[in-house]
Amino acid sequence: MSVNVIIGAQWGDEGKGKLVDFLSENMNIVARYQGGANAGHTVLIGDKQYILHLVPGGILRPDVTCVIGNGVVFDPVSFFEELDFLAKNNIYVDNRLFISERAHMIFPYHKMLDQAQENALKSNKIGTTGRGIGPSYVDKYTRCGIRVIDLFDSQFLKERLEKVLEHKNKILQDTFKSEPIQFQKLYDQINEYKNKLEAYVTDTSLVLYNGYINGESILLEGAQGCLLDIDFGSYPFVTSSNPTIGGCITGTGLPIKAIDEIIGVMKAYQTRVGSGPFPSEDLSETGDKLRDIGQEFGATTGRPRRCGWLDAISAKYSIRINGFTSIALTKLDVLDKFDQINVCVGYNYKGEKLENFPASLDVLRQCKPVYESFDGWKEAIGSCTEF
Repeated sequence: MSVNVIIGAQWGDEGKGKLVDFLSENMNIVARYQGGANAGHTVLIGDKQYILHLVPGGILRPDVTCVIGNGVVFDPVSFFEELDFLAKNNIYVDNRLFISERAHMIFPYHKMLDQAQENALKSNKIGTTGRGIGPSYVDKYTRCGIRVIDLFDSQFLKERLEKVLEHKNKILQDTFKSEPIQFQKLYDQINEYKNKLEAYVTDTSLVLYNGYINGESILLEGAQGCLLDIDFGSYPFVTSSNPTIGGCITGTGLPIKAIDEIIGVMKAYQTRVGSGPFPSEDLSETGDKLRDIGQEFGATTGRPRRCGWLDAISAKYSIRINGFTSIALTKLDVLDKFDQINVCVGYNYKGEKLENFPASLDVLRQCKPVYESFDGWKEAIGSCTEF
């Protein structure tokens, strides 16, 4: 038996989806443990591209059981869109896809608030996907959220939704001058979701624990990456959950002693979507070349990614925070055509060389990369199978 965890070591978009698909061939269970439909895990099988936002990547393997854990914020609209997409491609999920009854829901008011709050920031935008992830986590921690299990308690749901909607509509109307959400319309929509969701909802912590004690192989799949972690990332330009190692425990209910391997995924260069400091960002033609060759456009939003050289300082930080037992280095072949390849080995901050990733946003913004340069190999390595 084994429990392996896949964690993004950078600002997300490291190629976790490909690795999940590759490793899930030998797994019994694949589980998502945090984030929501803001993830964009891309897998290419033959000439068909699959982009998954909420459903775990293991679903593409017909014998794999998949779990959406309690640490995920669950968007029923995105979920059923993905199921329709999978069914059109002859991938069926009945009896092998489960949703945690403890996961918190995303409703239209979360998305409206997310987009309104982001727009209000103007030039200081965080760079969210506008999919309601942050506001749903806010409700979770202010204890006014609605969980998947609550959909099946009609009296509680009605009372909670009335109270929550009164508060959200006041914010939407008074602060953002938006139209209010009608209670009955939303309540009816939720009841439609409830009827379709019932077959998938269960205590997924028990599913995972039973798999663990019965010797099954389990893969825990994170979204985003370490540098977007709400605690350890470049705050406030971060996601609203913990993609790091702690998130896989709280987001699944598995005991920490169950974890065997922690795999950090990083690109051979660096990218970032949205706002926030990026010390090794290259704003010259080199950055454009990395983007064009690597096809660096967001799977969820389509936004062009900011590109730069591999940052060994943030990599060292991710390794320390997560305790990686191995690293999967992706997209090395993107560097095939470069005469010179740079690696950031330190930060220059006001004449001082920093060798550790700073917590201060102001310091990180002012850091200039200290590069070590290497000659490029200048040949195609895509078919290499050994060093």
